[in-house]
Amino acid sequence: MRRQETEEFEKQPLSVLIGPQYSRINIKVYDQLSAIRVDFLPGGMYRMLGIPMNELYDEGFDAVDFFGAEMKSINGQLQDISSLEEGKNIVEKFLLEKVAGLREILPIDHAMRMLWNTNGNMTIQKTASLSYLSVKQFERKCLERIGMNPKVYARILRFSKAYRLHEACPQLSWSEIAYEAGYYDQMHMIRDFKVFAGVNPSVIEQQLLSTPLRMQKDLYY
Repeated sequence: MRRQETEEFEKQPLSVLIGPQYSRINIKVYDQLSAIRVDFLPGGMYRMLGIPMNELYDEGFDAVDFFGAEMKSINGQLQDISSLEEGKNIVEKFLLEKVAGLREILPIDHAMRMLWNTNGNMTIQKTASLSYLSVKQFERKCLERIGMNPKVYARILRFSKAYRLHEACPQLSWSEIAYEAGYYDQMHMIRDFKVFAGVNPSVIEQQLLSTPLRMQKDLYY
């Protein structure tokens, strides 16, 4: 992987834990890639790790540093699987064993789930009220549970919706995608593409033509 502003790709650990992501990451696959990805709902990683998410903001880490011998064992097991279904079962078993230690679900978790379900198209005031918190309290809790300001998170959700729509439905025009993702107009969408993808939508369109990987389209939207 490499960041947009760097030239060199860095080989990644066998299991990578990625904190709240803001910046673009480029991935180069050598030969063939078999991977299992676990996506957390907003606040989910905090509830499992108990670490303020702003401490993991925009970085990737070796999962062994967090889970020690357990993760080393998982890595070893995943090297010997005969199918991805078998690997999925190994990972699910590991995660289910963590359920008993999860921190309790709070109203803010339900509120953030609703913001996620609307792809960021709910006001911060409304989301804070569903959390039974003032806007200031809500913003502080968001730094702890999702690692960033809620307005930034809402923008990322909206951008993600637009990006995934293009991956899944490349026949849609960018104006149609902007409308479906909830943008006020196409220029607001272009602005977010430049911030989060580093380039405007037309460049992303050309870049996707040169790669078979579609990393986002199968996420729920």
